[in-house]
Amino acid sequence: MKTLPNDTLLTLVIPVSLEEDILDFLLLHPNWASGFSLMAAQGMGQGAPLQSAMELVQGRSARKLVLIPGSLADLQQLLQALAEEMPTPDVTYWMSPMLANGRLA
Repeated sequence: MKTLPNDTLLTLVIPVSLEEDILDFLLLHPNWASGFSLMAAQGMGQGAPLQSAMELVQGRSARKLVLIPGSLADLQQLLQALAEEMPTPDVTYWMSPMLANGRLA
């Protein structure tokens, strides 16, 4: 296990409708997001906006999680630029410390 300069993990929780716009934004800014992962998710609870009839019936909303490792300073800049480019309350985020990351080989 090695400790790398990427010491923070930013998780964006986005509506499916914003997926392409946000991925395009990230791809245009490799200095802040040199790599990231995308996963399907479902939002539940009082904070989850239910928009379609199916979501209302199921009680959960379709979301995507975008996981972005990086330095805290770079990820803060990324969030600021993203908020200026696409201000929306439909995107939530959190940052978590990463103790280590790397590759198995």
